[in-house]
Amino acid sequence: MPETFSSVPRSATVSRTTKETDITVTVTLDGTGISSINTGVGFFDHMLTNFSKHSGFDLSLECKGDLEVDDHHTVEDVALVLGSAIAEALGEKRGIQRYGWAIIPMDEALARCALDLGGRSYCLFRAEFNRPVIQGFSTEMVEHFFLSLSGTLKANIHLSILEGENTHHKIEALFKSFAYAMKAAVAINGTEIRSTKGKL
Repeated sequence: MPETFSSVPRSATVSRTTKETDITVTVTLDGTGISSINTGVGFFDHMLTNFSKHSGFDLSLECKGDLEVDDHHTVEDVALVLGSAIAEALGEKRGIQRYGWAIIPMDEALARCALDLGGRSYCLFRAEFNRPVIQGFSTEMVEHFFLSLSGTLKANIHLSILEGENTHHKIEALFKSFAYAMKAAVAINGTEIRSTKGKL
């Protein structure tokens, strides 16, 4: 019968320090959605907490960024480190489902995510927002977050808003659809590497 759980804990801690940010991320893929997140940007913390809760990933994330400049470096660098941590936790990706997808509603908003953890980075993002900023979080950084994360995670990520007006609802639906797609993609379903190349 196919294995349903990894015999080795899939967890990683990654730190990154620059003149703009100081970040440490610990992620456990086979967790229960417990999180401790502090980026200094309230709405961004809320989105990352939602990601942890709905993916089932345990996530500890501390970031000290140059918020006196703006939120750009914080959001971008968190994405880079989070992607690196998840990639390290996945290891050689033996037995993972590899693909994941989800369509998530939030009131009038409807978001879709489809992704491939196949080792190639690409991000296609289709969403527009009516508000430029939510509690210090620039809505233009939503796309940049997923673009940056796809690079270090080496994932192909397609995200779209299919319906919606409220900016908060649309962004939250995007993060939740990404969470459920990731939950499916990292699930262990066998022992083989799902690629004709023999490597992901």
